Amino acid sequence: MAKSVAPCLLLCFLIATVLPSSATGLVMSLQPHGDSSNPPTLLRFVERDQERAQHFAKRAGRLTKMPEKEEALNHRLPDLRKIAQPPVGYVQSTPSPTVKQAEPPHGTLYLFTPSHIMASLLLHNSMLKRPLRRLLSSHPTKLLSSPSTRPYPNTRSLISHRPFYASKLLAMADQHTSNPASQAHKHTNRLAAEHSPYLLQHAHNPVDWYPWSEEAFAEARKRDVPIFLSIGYSTCHWCHVMEVESFEDEGIAKLLNDWFVSIKVDREERPDVDKVYMIYVQALYGGGGWPLTVFLSPDLKPLMGGTYFPPEDKYGRPGFKTILRKVKEAWETKRDVLVKSGAFAIEQLSAALSTSASSEKLPDGVPKNALRLCAEQLSQSYDSKFGGFGSAPKFPRPVEVQLMLYYSKKLEETGKSGKANEALQKVLFTLQCMARGGIHDHVGGGFHRYSVDECWHVPHFEKMLYDQGQLANVYLDAFSITKDVFYALISRDILDYLRRDMIGPDGEIYSAEDADSAESEGATRKKEGAFYVWSSKEVEDILGEDATLFKNHYYIKPPEKKSFCDVIKISMPAEKYLDILGRSRRKLFEIRCSRPRPHLDDKVIVSWNGLAISAFARASKILKNEPEEIKFDFPVVGCDYIQVAERAASFIRRHLYNEQSRRLQRSFRNGPSKAPGFLDDYAFLISGLLDLYEFGGQTSWLVWAIELQDTQDELFLDREGGGYFNTPGEDPNVLLRVKEDHDGAEPSGNSVSVINLVRLASIVAGNRSKHYRRDAEHVLAVFETRLKDMAMAVPLMCCAADMLTVPARKQVVLVGQRTVEFENMLAAAHASYDTNKTVIHVDPTNSEDMQFWEEKNSNIFLMAKYHVAADKVVALVCQNFICSAPVVDPGSLEALLSQKSAPSA
Repeated sequence: MAKSVAPCLLLCFLIATVLPSSATGLVMSLQPHGDSSNPPTLLRFVERDQERAQHFAKRAGRLTKMPEKEEALNHRLPDLRKIAQPPVGYVQSTPSPTVKQAEPPHGTLYLFTPSHIMASLLLHNSMLKRPLRRLLSSHPTKLLSSPSTRPYPNTRSLISHRPFYASKLLAMADQHTSNPASQAHKHTNRLAAEHSPYLLQHAHNPVDWYPWSEEAFAEARKRDVPIFLSIGYSTCHWCHVMEVESFEDEGIAKLLNDWFVSIKVDREERPDVDKVYMIYVQALYGGGGWPLTVFLSPDLKPLMGGTYFPPEDKYGRPGFKTILRKVKEAWETKRDVLVKSGAFAIEQLSAALSTSASSEKLPDGVPKNALRLCAEQLSQSYDSKFGGFGSAPKFPRPVEVQLMLYYSKKLEETGKSGKANEALQKVLFTLQCMARGGIHDHVGGGFHRYSVDECWHVPHFEKMLYDQGQLANVYLDAFSITKDVFYALISRDILDYLRRDMIGPDGEIYSAEDADSAESEGATRKKEGAFYVWSSKEVEDILGEDATLFKNHYYIKPPEKKSFCDVIKISMPAEKYLDILGRSRRKLFEIRCSRPRPHLDDKVIVSWNGLAISAFARASKILKNEPEEIKFDFPVVGCDYIQVAERAASFIRRHLYNEQSRRLQRSFRNGPSKAPGFLDDYAFLISGLLDLYEFGGQTSWLVWAIELQDTQDELFLDREGGGYFNTPGEDPNVLLRVKEDHDGAEPSGNSVSVINLVRLASIVAGNRSKHYRRDAEHVLAVFETRLKDMAMAVPLMCCAADMLTVPARKQVVLVGQRTVEFENMLAAAHASYDTNKTVIHVDPTNSEDMQFWEEKNSNIFLMAKYHVAADKVVALVCQNFICSAPVVDPGSLEALLSQKSAPSA
């Protein structure tokens, strides 16, 4: 019989600034131990949400968390499974969808037999190259988790998912990790000297771990044994599970120590290493995720791999112990052919991933068609009931929102207002559903990683910095378009969460918060969501007389109360009602702060900080257009965000940038990491610095952005073939060099770089401007087939390609000293949504400003020189070599920028 427990309640926000009578949404009572024999009890719904409630009731008992998956995947990598017949020794550890299992989904591993290896090695070269050309020659990057069974473009989502299992609802809530504080350190390995939180989590395993290092490679060569490579990150739930089950097990540790050299890698610290072996696993097995489990030869060629494995054999599938024994046996008996097979796979992947452009630029019409195709493909996967694009589990993918907003703006500019509004409404409804769902932390602010259901209701509770920065930006865009403070408040909610919980003493912004935490101080078990969920009694005890209103607002009811139709009407001013909700959330937040917190990954990653810098900088001016009478309710507190952006950028410059070499390091924790900066670090930081300048920062940030662009071109640009590689190519131990394009949970470095180049080309003048545009055109030419055939995989690149076709970006030039009036004019310049606009500001009394513009763009210099007005900030709007008459007040500038151009065909 299931254990009787008090129901835990996940707060699901139903209304923003309206009274309960107009609220919509749902909340579910969750069994804290995820007992599948007692499915979750649905709480109360308003009448018009009955259909949603009934739909959710059908699914509630079978939803669970999916393992951490690589979603930035590319279906055009070679599917090496199709190269030869399935091997005799093939081991499939992913449960069949037709078999119901109570265990979490496992990874995939091929164990090669002689017949399979020889067959693959003896294949005629042309037989191998046909599928490679067909699947990948047009596209040099990532693959889908597993190919869709339906022909594209009818697929619902770019992300395909493993089957759900009914035994766990709340993200494997009864899986637990040990509390390190409660254990004596019986073992200590080399990871204890590392800085990465993920590596430090494994520093006291009995496994004799090495970090990724020459020492480890030399040890494998000396002992003549294969390498066991385990890749994950500190907030990865299934990484925690595999650690507890296998890496803390003395018996398994002995097998690893006797038969292998074991290496642990933090994928966030070394994305270059992760990418090599993730691509291999994806290409060979059709999917991937974390923890990533790969066996290598001493010279780092992959031999076989998979993802998560349980320790013991179950349901006819091998456990980790069995896999270790089979790998050892294969290494001892068929080493030569095994190594040749791995080397052959890397050779083919390297050739496939080295695609070059066949021309210097995209053919005419491709950008426009790609933008339309991507919007159409996203619309086909749009969920009109619950918002979002695709089915459960639902990830917030901000690049999709960016694409639809951009496309809506283009339709409006061409006189197609009906279609423009249709695209816009899909985005707005999606953002509303996300903000009102359980994926949003209503008590503390910010968003969790993803929702396991289509209603955005039950989250995987991990919080990632890259999500927060991107989501804050798209909510800012929605506010710019609609002027609805709902979106402004959600963007503040995210940014205030970061300010409160994720920023270090010197302004650095941390990476992530884990999903798992102890239920109480001293507890030896951790559960996912323990920090975030509440029982009904807790709410009553904490809130007292306000509990009834709060519970009605969030539809918190005992599990036996199942009515879908109750509506409560309350007679009180809306302001008082919202004040009570804010006061109640603050009380819950204060109590929550006394609970054991989830693990904080306080690593500082340059690329993710770049995304957050952008959001803070943009918010500092866009949110000045909120109504003057706006009132903030906790967790929103409200502040000026520009200083947050500047402190984060300053931290990176001080600690992760070498002024002599002009190079970045990847990350910081107790000192810079050993890893260099990668393409994403440069591209995302440059984007953040451009926003920091355009939204009011000093010109020095723009100068640094230009310097970084020069270094990025030197390190990553393929000047002959076009496109940017993801790594500098200076480390011989990183076997693949990839040109990324997939815009997934994070945008691709190439997509962001093209937009950066377009923006820089509109800021500087002369040959440098032309140079930026030529590089952008050449980058896009590499991905021509991708834009034509699979635009949905590259939504931000579709926007970038269209931006490059705009004959002349609109330039807003502000001339004046930094006064309150300057701030107001800058807010007016950014009041309207327009991604094809550049804002330039010059202080004519600042000699460094004037010198910069005299060198980089003499036209801007002359504007600043001849439009000085005492105690005024002068604004000029220029396009196609024509400038408007100067204006000196914010209202006139807003009116000027809001004028619509004549519709074009």
